[in-house]
Amino acid sequence: MGEAGRILLAHGAGGRLSHRLIELFVDAFDNPILQQLNDQAVLDPPGSRIAFTTDSYVVDPIFFPGGDIGRLSVCGTVNDLAVGGAEPLYMSASFIIEEGLPLDELERIVHSMAREAASCGVKIVTGDTKVVERGKGDKLFINTAGVGRVRDGMELSPSRIRPGDVVILSGTVGDHGMAVLTKRKGLEIDIPVESDCAPLHTLVAAMIDASRGGIRAMRDPTRGGLATILNELCESSGCGMLIEEERIPVRSEVRGGCELLGLDPLYLANEGKLVAVVDRDCATAVLEAARKNHLGRDAALIGEVLEGPPGRLLLETSVGNRRILEKLSGEQLPRIC
Repeated sequence: MGEAGRILLAHGAGGRLSHRLIELFVDAFDNPILQQLNDQAVLDPPGSRIAFTTDSYVVDPIFFPGGDIGRLSVCGTVNDLAVGGAEPLYMSASFIIEEGLPLDELERIVHSMAREAASCGVKIVTGDTKVVERGKGDKLFINTAGVGRVRDGMELSPSRIRPGDVVILSGTVGDHGMAVLTKRKGLEIDIPVESDCAPLHTLVAAMIDASRGGIRAMRDPTRGGLATILNELCESSGCGMLIEEERIPVRSEVRGGCELLGLDPLYLANEGKLVAVVDRDCATAVLEAARKNHLGRDAALIGEVLEGPPGRLLLETSVGNRRILEKLSGEQLPRIC
């Protein structure tokens, strides 16, 4: 078969093969802005305030239960905008492709991105491709940037967190990390775990509408998991937090896999969950709104904000003891997103 049907260095040389590669992206991400094929996308200002984010995706393997690197890149970008109170509008996507990648795998990923972006109402309006020599990359890396419109009067920031606020988690933790790990290691689990990879913008909008301004801050607990993100919120706000182990939803198969592998689900990555710190007075309304959305049906109130110890996250265990939860030390699972 030779190199037929695979990415060649010539795909990155700027000639005929490069243009064929570009056609794949233009056809899949079709929209009037992209069709101009300029070196930039000229956008109409989406409002008085915009949110801007950038991220890179290097997940291994590039296909995993519940998603792939393309879907992950769209969802991750959308979610970074959404938890800042922004409506996602535009994305860029740049691809670093290793020589030898099968073209049919690239096509699957590109069309996965296109479907996910269309479902979110997001246009992929500009991008780039580079091809690196065999052994100088690992199949495919994707870099994105995203632009969104921030709601009028919306301000979500750890600086707004106050003692007495409560912590709401939108669903089970550890699904993405366990799905990638089992696929990577070829582990067999009685009930396969799928990644929770999903765009959270509709869930965020429903929670914001129900809160009437009572949401202080939101984050999506990706690398480092729930424990690391809550530690960051504690440090940024100068407050302490107490979360209750028994209130944190974890799928039985994820818990079992963690026990088998010596991992802690509180540190496993998630790609379709969020944490919200909310004024106690609106917590019930926000929780009910989350549970009405299919992405928040397992939402739970898992803890509260304390005056102290400042910057410290405490866990109340299932046996009633309290201990400090630190940030992730080392790397529990590299190349997770």
